[in-house]
Amino acid sequence: MSVNAVKEDEQLTQVAQRVTLFRLLRYLLGYKKQIAAVLVMMGISIGIILANPLLIERAIDVYIAKKDAHGLVRLGIFAVCLNVLLILLIKARMYLMAKISNQVLLVIRQELYTHIQTLGFSFFNSRPTGKILARVIGDVNSLKDVLTNCVTTLIPEFLTICAVVGIMLAKDWRLALAALLSIPLMIVGVWTVQSRAHIRWQIYRKKGSNMNAFVHEDLSGMRVVQSFCAQEQTQKTFRQLLKEHGEAFVNACRLADAFGPIVDFCWGLSTLLLYFVGVNRILDGRSSIGVLIAFGSYISMFWHPVLNLSNFYNQLITNLAGAERIFEIIDTPADIVNQENAVSLPGISGEVTFSHVDFSYEDGIPVLKDVSFQVKPGERIALVGPTGAGKTTIINLIARFFDVKGGGVLIDGRDVREITLESLRSRLGIMTQENFLFSGTVKENIRYGKLDASDEEIIAAAKAVHAHEFIMEMEKGYDTVLKERGAGLSVGQKQLLAFARTLVSKPAILILDEATSSIDTRTELLVQAGIETLLKDRTSFVVAHRLSTIRSADRIFVIDDCKIKEMGSHFELMEKKGAYYQLYMAQFSQIQ
Repeated sequence: MSVNAVKEDEQLTQVAQRVTLFRLLRYLLGYKKQIAAVLVMMGISIGIILANPLLIERAIDVYIAKKDAHGLVRLGIFAVCLNVLLILLIKARMYLMAKISNQVLLVIRQELYTHIQTLGFSFFNSRPTGKILARVIGDVNSLKDVLTNCVTTLIPEFLTICAVVGIMLAKDWRLALAALLSIPLMIVGVWTVQSRAHIRWQIYRKKGSNMNAFVHEDLSGMRVVQSFCAQEQTQKTFRQLLKEHGEAFVNACRLADAFGPIVDFCWGLSTLLLYFVGVNRILDGRSSIGVLIAFGSYISMFWHPVLNLSNFYNQLITNLAGAERIFEIIDTPADIVNQENAVSLPGISGEVTFSHVDFSYEDGIPVLKDVSFQVKPGERIALVGPTGAGKTTIINLIARFFDVKGGGVLIDGRDVREITLESLRSRLGIMTQENFLFSGTVKENIRYGKLDASDEEIIAAAKAVHAHEFIMEMEKGYDTVLKERGAGLSVGQKQLLAFARTLVSKPAILILDEATSSIDTRTELLVQAGIETLLKDRTSFVVAHRLSTIRSADRIFVIDDCKIKEMGSHFELMEKKGAYYQLYMAQFSQIQ
C-alpha cells in the first residue's frame, strides 16, 4: 500500500455508481417490515395525490356545469378529508424513514470502525489519521439523506410519474404526447452533466479529507508549531488547503446546479406544447376545459417529481463519493488475520523461538535475514543496536503485528500464525515508546491492560512501578480524570502510568520497547527496583538505548546488518570486546 501524505489526494479504485448504490441499499434489507409500512403509506399518498386532479375535473365538468352546489360541497368535504389524511401519512412516513436511516448509519459506522480495528500497522502507516477520521464521521454522515430519499423520494416519485403517464395516455394520448415530448432532451442534458459532476464531487471529498488530515496533524503537534513559531507557515498551508477545498466545491456546484435549469426548461417547453395542442382540441370540440385543466395539474405532477428526482440524483452523485470512500476501507483486507485452523491457548510457559526468520517492510529492503534464536521460559533478553537495526521489528513479530516473510516465530513450540490473535496478545504485556493515555480516570487507564482487574490489582501494579505516590497526590487519587493524552502530567508520569497498565495484565511474556527512555535516572532506578519481582519467572524482551539498564539481562542480543551479530551476557560480551563492547564504551564515554 502506497503512503498517502496529508496534502496528497487519495487514490480510489473506480467503481460503477450503480454497484455502490445497490450495496448501500442492501443495508435497508434489515428493516423490511418498517420499509413495507413506509411503502404502504406512500401508496395511499400517491393515490390521494393522483385523485385530486380527477376531483377537480369532476367538480368543473359535472357539479359546476350542472350548478349542483350540494354535490360540489360534498365533493369539497371529501377532498379535504383525503388531503388531511395525506398530510398525516406524509409526516408518519418521514418520521419512520428518518428513524430507519439513522439506524442504518449506526450500522455502517460500526461496521467501518470495527473493520478499521482489524487492519494492520501498514494501513495506519500509509495514511494520516485525519483522513481515516473524515471517513468515519463526515462520509458516513453524508449518506443520511441518500438513504432516506431512496425510499421517500425515489420510489414514490417514480411511481407517481408512471401513474401520471398512464392516466394521461388513457384520457387523451395526443395531449399526453405533447406534454412528454421534451423528455428526450432532458435525458440527454442530465446524462451529460452527471458524468462530469460525479468526478468533481470525488475531488471535493478528497480535498476535504486533505484539510481534515492537516488540521488533525497540526493540532496534535501544536506544541512543536508554537515552539518553532511556525504558526504563519501552518496558516499559509491551511489557507491553501481551504482554497483548494472551496474551489473544488464551486467547480462541483457549477455542474450540479445545471440539473434544475435543464428540468425547468423542459418543463416549460412541455407546458407550452400541452396548451398549444389542448386549446386547439377544445376549439375543435375534441376535448373539454376540465380535461385540459386536469392535464395542467398532471403535467405539474409529472415534472415536479422529475425535478425532485433530478435533485435526488444530484444529491446521489454528490454523496456516493462518500460511500465509495467508506466501502474502499471496508474492502481493504486485513494484513494479519486468524487462520482457519488457529487455536486459542489457555496459557503459555513463555518459550520463544525464531527459526530462520526473514522480514522486510518493503520489497527488496530486508530488515531481518535468517535470524534464529531460542529463549527459554523466564529468560530476560535485551535487544540493543543502532536505530533501524530491527529491534522493534523482532518484538512486533512476536506479537504478530506483522507476519514473517520467511521462517517462523514460535511460542511454546507453536507458530504464532496458528494461534488466535486475541489469545496470543492477551498473553503478552507490551509497552511501546508511545505512552498513549486515554481520556478517563487514572484507574480506567491502568485497567485498560486488564479490563476485569480489581482495584487491588491496579494499586499493586502502580506501587510496583512507583506510580502510587504521585497518583495519591492528585486531586482525587485513582479517580482523577485525565485530560486528552494525559495533558498536565509529566513525561515520566505518563510513562509510569503506561507501565502500570502493562504490568497489571500479568503477562507470560513481557515486552518493553524503550520503556524507560523518557524517565529520569532517579525514577528509572525506582522503576527497575519495582519491576524486579514482576519480571521473575516471566520471559521478557527489553529494548533500551541506555545500556546500563540491561546489565542484569540473562542474554543481550546485538542487532545490526539484518542479523544478530553478538549474543551473550553483559560480562561475556564485554570480554569479547566486539560490537557490544564498542557500543557500551561509546555510551560510557558520552556520560563521562
